[in-house]
Amino acid sequence: MNPKKIVVAYSGGLDTSVMVKWLSEKYDAEIIAVTGDLGQEIDSAALEDKALGTGASKAYVVDLSEEFVSDYCWKALKAGAVYEGQYPLATAIGRPLLAKLMVDIAHKENADAVVHGCTGKGNDQVRFEVGIKTLDPELQIIAPLRDWEFKCREDEIDYAIEKNIPIPITKEKPYSIDDNLWGVATECGELEDTTNSPPEDAFQITVNPKAASGEPEQIKIIFEKGVPVAIDDVELSAAQIVKTLNEIGGRNGIGRLDIVENRVVGIKSREVYEAPGAMILHAAHLELEKLTLDKDSFRYKQNVANAYANLIYDGLWFSPLFEALTAFVDKTQETVNGEVILELYKGNLTVLSRSSANSLYSKELATYSADDEFDHKSAEGFIHLYGLPFETMTKIKNSIGVTQ
Repeated sequence: MNPKKIVVAYSGGLDTSVMVKWLSEKYDAEIIAVTGDLGQEIDSAALEDKALGTGASKAYVVDLSEEFVSDYCWKALKAGAVYEGQYPLATAIGRPLLAKLMVDIAHKENADAVVHGCTGKGNDQVRFEVGIKTLDPELQIIAPLRDWEFKCREDEIDYAIEKNIPIPITKEKPYSIDDNLWGVATECGELEDTTNSPPEDAFQITVNPKAASGEPEQIKIIFEKGVPVAIDDVELSAAQIVKTLNEIGGRNGIGRLDIVENRVVGIKSREVYEAPGAMILHAAHLELEKLTLDKDSFRYKQNVANAYANLIYDGLWFSPLFEALTAFVDKTQETVNGEVILELYKGNLTVLSRSSANSLYSKELATYSADDEFDHKSAEGFIHLYGLPFETMTKIKNSIGVTQ
């Protein structure tokens, strides 16, 4: 099927910069470049000019930063979604929103195809295509990086030079960088060798913890129903909260991650991430949950958090299970209100204080002082009943000569 109008997910990076020109030469179709601004502070005018100058007939640059944080990042935060125990899922959280944007623009422009710049072994191809197919199964999806003649990034760079396409990388520094308000992901180049320590130029928004200030910095974050609403008693919008924490965390060396992770397609990859704001918020949110959730809900939610993170990472944001788990998470967050004070110092994040009107902590029950109101005598009966099944099991095994 030869499309007549194509909507392209356009970032202005190496792949998409080359892709628009390549598409204009391959297809007799109108090409519309679409960029979702998720807070990466892009130069909209320059990006539009670049897209138009390389073959696009129209270019959209849409500010989605507030929607991204309030409708996407906050869901992940409330769920405690951290992939494989470390990654706050910045890129993965952004993809469903960008997929939705592409479908929306395709409908607006009556386009019959959408194009993404994802590789054939990456995660994002899955996230984009599953999202697009879920939102509109009739749209044709084109993935040039799975089909075109370029065998490596160096070939793309040569093509860009030949076609006079401005690109943000060189052969000497061939990093692939994806960034939004929730974090920055960097791969390729020296990072492909897991024995190499990340070079300093692989980091974009954080200072080296060794070079951070010698004075610790304290911040207070206020939450309502699991969502941060203010920093140091100053109410801010969702995007401003994350931006502010990125700045504070970044200058204190918070948020650097060097991870080998399991990709959706089954291979392992090495990524360097920076997510100062996300890591600060996850630490504060978790501490508040410990204070306000009952034991059974807190423990069960840990399992949900892992499942939720896997769904996000695997590109299943629009799935029925994700929707159902979101309802569970929202219910648990009704009492997650209060404030947390943290200290940031040379890459270290320490919780100093936590308080909530919904706190389930009772000092009178927890204390070992003379104010102790706990009934210690009741523990004997509790322990007897709690251990009774195991005591009984051992007695039966002994009676029939079964060794443990």
